[in-house]
Amino acid sequence: MPDMTSPETLLAALTPLLAAESRAEAAAAGVEAGDLEQAVWLRLLERLRADDAPDRPADWLRRAVRAEARRARRTRHRERPYPGEPVPRAGEEPYAGVPLGSPEGWVLSAERRRTVRAAVTRTPGRCPRLLTAMLDPADPTYREIAGTLGISQGSLGPMRSRCLGCLRRMLAAEVPVPGRRGRVRGTDR
Repeated sequence: MPDMTSPETLLAALTPLLAAESRAEAAAAGVEAGDLEQAVWLRLLERLRADDAPDRPADWLRRAVRAEARRARRTRHRERPYPGEPVPRAGEEPYAGVPLGSPEGWVLSAERRRTVRAAVTRTPGRCPRLLTAMLDPADPTYREIAGTLGISQGSLGPMRSRCLGCLRRMLAAEVPVPGRRGRVRGTDR
């Protein structure tokens, strides 16, 4: 058995165990396995810095992972979004490599909504009013939208189709399509 007195040897020996334990506990805790690993590494390094190395490191590590998972579950149940902060919807597309509930995910979602709303205001004719009514969080019915706009309910479908087509073309022109290896098409770099 290797000498577990040196911190480097201890960390190297515990790395695979910590990764496996973190993956096993992460889903139930609702956090990323990497976050659990970081929290446990921090706890271990704090103990090593205080010259308080655990007697049975593998057992200590298992208990520490479970304790961090419990802490994450409690925190998740207590946390509430700020008023006005968007709540992720089921089926909402995650961004490549960005978890939905993360701060980066919130920023990217907000930016996407700002881009769409800005494009809506630039659509022609009655489209801005129609699309704004359709994007209303209260989710009005076709009858309510038609009443608000003062048009017949039968003409709402074709008008919606034209407005969404216009919006789609505007957004396609504004948002570059990623090419191979993340490069934007039409650039030389």
